[in-house]
Amino acid sequence: MSSSELIAPAETGTPQGWWKRAVVYQVYPRSFHDSDGDGVGDIRGVLDRLDHLERLGVDVIWLSPIYRSPQADNGYDISDYEAIDPVFGTMDDFDDLLTRAHERGMKIVMDLVVNHTSDEHPWFIESRSSLDNPRRDWYWWRDARPGKTPGEAGSEPNNWASFFSGSTWEFDAQSGQYYLHLFDRKQPDLNWENPDVRHEVYAMMRRWLGRGVDGFRMDVINLISKHPGLPDGETVAGSEYGDGFPLFAHGPRLHEFLQEMHHEVFEGRSGLLTVGEMPGVTPDEALLFTDPSRRELDMVFQFEHVGLDHGDGSKFTHRPLAPGALAASLTRWQDALAESGWNSLYLSNHDQPRAVSRFGDDKYWWRESATALATILHLQRGTPYIYQGEELGMTNHPFTSIEEVRDVESINHYLEHTTAGDIGSDVLAAIGRIGRDNARTPVQWDSSPNGGFTTGRPWIAVNPNAASINAEAQYGVSGSVFEHYRSLVRLRHERPVVAEGSFRRINAGSDLVFAFERQLGSDVLLIVANLSSAERVVELDGHKKPWHEAELILSNRTRTGREAELFAPWEARVYSL
Repeated sequence: MSSSELIAPAETGTPQGWWKRAVVYQVYPRSFHDSDGDGVGDIRGVLDRLDHLERLGVDVIWLSPIYRSPQADNGYDISDYEAIDPVFGTMDDFDDLLTRAHERGMKIVMDLVVNHTSDEHPWFIESRSSLDNPRRDWYWWRDARPGKTPGEAGSEPNNWASFFSGSTWEFDAQSGQYYLHLFDRKQPDLNWENPDVRHEVYAMMRRWLGRGVDGFRMDVINLISKHPGLPDGETVAGSEYGDGFPLFAHGPRLHEFLQEMHHEVFEGRSGLLTVGEMPGVTPDEALLFTDPSRRELDMVFQFEHVGLDHGDGSKFTHRPLAPGALAASLTRWQDALAESGWNSLYLSNHDQPRAVSRFGDDKYWWRESATALATILHLQRGTPYIYQGEELGMTNHPFTSIEEVRDVESINHYLEHTTAGDIGSDVLAAIGRIGRDNARTPVQWDSSPNGGFTTGRPWIAVNPNAASINAEAQYGVSGSVFEHYRSLVRLRHERPVVAEGSFRRINAGSDLVFAFERQLGSDVLLIVANLSSAERVVELDGHKKPWHEAELILSNRTRTGREAELFAPWEARVYSL
């Protein structure tokens, strides 16, 4: 990309708030499709599969990072924001994808990682070179604790724990100071307090928009404002580290930074989508971020529902999902954001295990639970996100050894806990349940070797069930997971009530039944889903058979002569009232 800024004119043909009726599809390029047989997915692989995305009916393709990177965290460690990593192709390949996606009516949203860079980024290389380098203050550098010997355990500037195990501080012997990294040691945090950092980031974003990109998904964007003093966090029982999250998340200047970004990057442009990933965000905070009058973000990713099965202190500590907890959490966010804010609707992404394995029943009711979960998600108020393979009902991978695992978070967790004396098989079981590699196994296109993903050796093993769970086996098959997703996407496009209507939870007599009503004027939809592996008798608001006056417009099961109020395991129905 040229260093001179490419300024695209504001788009005038896209209606304001277009993303309310849109469906976003996340592509994790490394695992989507490999076009050249090297075992790694690439941009031309995405081009090869545009027919699949067009057939599904999605409006936006969100690309996980394809920038130049050492790949310490699979591209979320960026060493050049304005170059394509050779593993994924070239800038010409990207421009071709952008053009051909636009020709098909699909927008392209880039993943933006600006809380941190790679330690191989030129900015950090300069920052690290000397104490008086002009870019020293572009990152968080600190001396050892007073009275402590630099480089020794316990000398770190504060007690914060990294998301990826261990301390958030890495000692740099050359300069005698430590640098902050909330994630891997190869991902040093940028210092957003420095205005030069912010404006360099904004200029980079403008150049991507000038190239034709349609917006950004902003990785952990709520971590860019830290408490300036970087004090110790509250001590965590049983750990040598403290909880720094309250001190580096939702910091004092976060709203200021986001409003400045909006003004500097997005003002005067239309047809764009901005979504911020925000671990720990509350409904009240999300209302502020997504209120259009505040000019910050279109929507945020919240984490409440994907933390319901996390134990104390770690996602790798399992807490069984309480009956009705998922529906209750989703309802809480629907009610909280209501008319003023906007929800991002998702169950899966590159950091989460497969939804059907986590929230459904992938052993006995695989198809039924995959389609029931899709139904309740896509028919809420908000913008739905489909993670690659979710539309096929892809499941968690049966990992049998740590050698099969590729994710830095999982590997660090395994090494830390087995060194501490935990049983390796127990640690591996936890990784197999919640680890990020579950989402990163290759998309299963057909029943050929490697699921049609590559003609070479895949960078991570393909799920053994690819022979039966794959796209080719579901195309055009009535009742398949893929065709059910197509129906849900089409319903959102055809019925404004799905995007714009109000949401009202309805008491169905059981925590395991999720029933809600969507209404826009005289158009009313009733959605009822049995989110369990047992039959349920459903009575809504005390009315024995309220659906007898309604038209059944979508179901994930073939209706029989059974009484209407009896729902089979994982049965989901959509009525038009």
